[in-house]
Amino acid sequence: MTGSKLQEYASAFHESGGYLNFASYGPPSRQVEETAADLLRTAAEGAVGASEQLHLQDLRARQAFSRLSGFPVERVGLLPYTSLGLFQVAFGIGAGTVLVGAGEFPANLYPWLRATGLGLGAVHRLGAPGDRVTVELVEQALTSDTVALAVSAVDFRTGYRADLAGLREVLGPDRLLVVDGIQGFGAVELDWTVADALVVGGQKWIRGGWGAGALAFSEAGIARIRPVLSGWTGVEDATVHDGVEHPSRAGALSFGISHLSPFAVGSFAAALELIEAATPPVIEAGIAAGLDRLLAELDAAGLPVLSPRRRAERAGIVSVEVPDAGAALRALADAGISATAHDGRRIRLSPHTTTPAQTFVDAAEILAA
Repeated sequence: MTGSKLQEYASAFHESGGYLNFASYGPPSRQVEETAADLLRTAAEGAVGASEQLHLQDLRARQAFSRLSGFPVERVGLLPYTSLGLFQVAFGIGAGTVLVGAGEFPANLYPWLRATGLGLGAVHRLGAPGDRVTVELVEQALTSDTVALAVSAVDFRTGYRADLAGLREVLGPDRLLVVDGIQGFGAVELDWTVADALVVGGQKWIRGGWGAGALAFSEAGIARIRPVLSGWTGVEDATVHDGVEHPSRAGALSFGISHLSPFAVGSFAAALELIEAATPPVIEAGIAAGLDRLLAELDAAGLPVLSPRRRAERAGIVSVEVPDAGAALRALADAGISATAHDGRRIRLSPHTTTPAQTFVDAAEILAA
């Protein structure tokens, strides 16, 4: 059954066989393409009730994300991209110190710096770029003033998978755990509900394209993170235009700012439903098997791998040290292989269940040369 589910999932895609760049963005499925086209056609026809029909995609996407993440649907909201959700959380936490890894992707750094600049708390950066945000590192940094930890579920540089359960435990019940899940959701199966705020964009491992994602809260998160950055769709009676401030909506809907693109939201929902049909454990197993093959080829070529080896500590990313990342990236591109160069000396390879085994062989040979 696992094999048939994986084959059925893989058959939904048709990206180039040399695509090794899912950590940058994941080419969407035929279902996502068809959903976006159908919704655009509905908008183009402009029939009575078209707008209401298009915005029904919001509930569809929230329900699908709820089922996959484990958060109740009333604590799931939608957003256009990960950065906005992190800004909303950073501005809503308030006074106190937030721990953030120094090597976080900038989307999970600038919101906290901007909040600090406005006097909405302080930031303590952990370690240095490239350091893993471990339970031990966080425990050493905790003070009585610490109110939250902001961490990526999966490190964008190396694919290191954070021990979210261990981090939750060391933080205790009085501190918040904010998780940027964009490099993990859709690639690995985790207990996402240990997070007090989970922010996910749909364009990478979910393979839903750009323009839609989700923001989900624990009970503590929704109680303690205020919807400071919210707008007219985040309040009750949003269609009553009486010139006065309305009370916030209940749950995660209070963080609404405006309507999202129904084409993007529908695409996000279709991508989530495809993951749900295949199941996260099956997809994770398929990605892990591909990574095993890729690591074997890189080892055989004598290439230094900078990413974790143990399955429990990795996701879908393998980082390789090279003398000249720019030259390596050009050589890969000439062979039809997509990847990402980092810091002048690293190539990031990120395969999916749909990546052919021959691509691993070719990539290793090119990088070795």
